[in-house]
Amino acid sequence: MSAVPAGVSGRGPAPAPAARIGHYRWVICGLLFLGTTINYVDRQVIGILKPLLVQQFGWQDERIYAAIIFTFQLAYAIGLLLAGRVMDKLGTRRGFTIAVVVWSIAAVGHALADRMPGLKLPTVNLDPRTGLSLVLLTGAAAGFALMRFLLGLGEAGNFPASIKTVAEWFPKKERALATGIFNAGTNVGALLTPLAVPWITLHFGWRAAFIGTGLIGFLWVALWLAMYQPPERHPRLSAAELAYIRSDPVERLTPIPWAKIIPHRQTWAFALGKFMTDPIWWLYLFWIPDFLNRNYGLNLSAMGLPIVVIYLIADVGSIGGGWLSSALIKNGWTVNAARKTAMLACALAVVPIIFASRAANLWVAVLLVALAASAHQGWSANLYTLVSDMFPRSAVGAVVGFGGMAGAVGGMFISIVVGEILQRTGSYVPIFFMAGFTYLAAFGIIHLLVPRLAPATFGDQETRTA
Repeated sequence: MSAVPAGVSGRGPAPAPAARIGHYRWVICGLLFLGTTINYVDRQVIGILKPLLVQQFGWQDERIYAAIIFTFQLAYAIGLLLAGRVMDKLGTRRGFTIAVVVWSIAAVGHALADRMPGLKLPTVNLDPRTGLSLVLLTGAAAGFALMRFLLGLGEAGNFPASIKTVAEWFPKKERALATGIFNAGTNVGALLTPLAVPWITLHFGWRAAFIGTGLIGFLWVALWLAMYQPPERHPRLSAAELAYIRSDPVERLTPIPWAKIIPHRQTWAFALGKFMTDPIWWLYLFWIPDFLNRNYGLNLSAMGLPIVVIYLIADVGSIGGGWLSSALIKNGWTVNAARKTAMLACALAVVPIIFASRAANLWVAVLLVALAASAHQGWSANLYTLVSDMFPRSAVGAVVGFGGMAGAVGGMFISIVVGEILQRTGSYVPIFFMAGFTYLAAFGIIHLLVPRLAPATFGDQETRTA
C-alpha cells in the first residue's frame, strides 16, 4: 500500500484535513486495548501461582499442570473456531460482550476449583510409548481444568472481535498500528499480573487473586456497552472521520461461508503462521514463571520484577512491529514488502533465546526472553494485519477465528510436549531451541503460500492489495 492522501480513493471529495477529521476511532482502539489487557490478566494468573498451587495440591508431576493448561488450549481452539462466525453474525457489540461475561465468570470460578467434590475430568497427556493418551484428572486438578476450559471458551472471542473492530473502524493504512496498539494489551496484562497477583495472594490468599482479577471484566463490559456502536450509527463519530474510515474502496458485506474460506491459500498462510508461532507465546505466558523458579530459585514475591521487564519490553515490540510496517507503507513500500520486512526482522530477533536456558546470570536470561517476546508481538501485529490486507471485512472475523483455532491447537501440543520434556529432563534447553527457530520456518511457509499477498476472491467479491 503506497502512501496516498486519505481522501484519494475514487469515492468523492477528500476528507477534511487531519486536524478536523476527529480521533474517536482511537477511543475504540483504547477499549480494545483495555479488553485485551484484562484477557491476559485473567489467563496468566495460574502461571504466576503455579509454584504455590503445585505445593498446595501436590502436583509434583509436571504433566498434571500441563494437562490443566491443555484443557484451556482445547477450549480456546473450539471457541476460536466458532467465535469468528459469532462476531460476524451478532456484531462486535453483542458478541464481545458475551465473550467477556463468559470468561469473567470462569476467571472468578477458579477460586472454587478445589471445592467440587467428586469431579473427574478427562484430558490428554503424552506417553512416549503410546503417544497421546487420555488421563483422568480428579480433585482440585479437575476443578482447575474445568475452569480453564470455560475460560478458554470465553477468551477465544477477544481477538476475532478486536480484529473485526479494527477492520470496521480503521482504513487499511492505519490497521497495523491500531492492531499493534490493542495487541500491546497482551503485554500490559502480562506485566500487571506479576505485580498484582503476588501482592493480592500474600495479603489475602490465592482465591482472592482469581476473584479480584476476574471481576474487572464485568466493569469493562459496562464501559463497552456505554461507549461502543458501529461507526455508521455512532453518535460521537463525525461525518469527516467516518468518511476517512471508509476511504478505502467499497467492500460488500455479504457473509462468506466456511466452504469458501477454507480452500484459500491466504487462509492457510495465516493459519499455519498462527499454528507455528502462537504456541511459543503460550510457552512464555504459562511457563516462564516456572523457568525463573526452576533455574534461578525465584519465589512468588521475587519473580514480579523480571516478568514485568519481559512484558514491558514486549510491549515495545507490539507497537514497534505495527509501526514499522505502517511507516514503510507511508514511505512508498508495497503492503507485501512492508509487512514481510517487519515479520522477517521479528523472526530473526527471536533466535537468541536459544541461549537463555544456559545463561548464568538471571538478567541475561530475562533480557533474552524479553527480546524474543517483543519480537513475537511485532510478528503477531503484522500477522493479524495480513488478514485485513487479503480478505474483505465480511470474512475477517471467520478467518481470524480459524487461524486462532490453529494457534490454539499448536498450543495444545506444546503444553503436553513441554510438560513431558520437563518431567524427564528438568531442562529448558530443548524448549528454547525449538522456540528460537520456529518463526523463521513460519516466515518461509507464509512467503511460499502468499508471495505477493494476493487478495482472496469470492466470486464477484474481491479485496485488493493497495
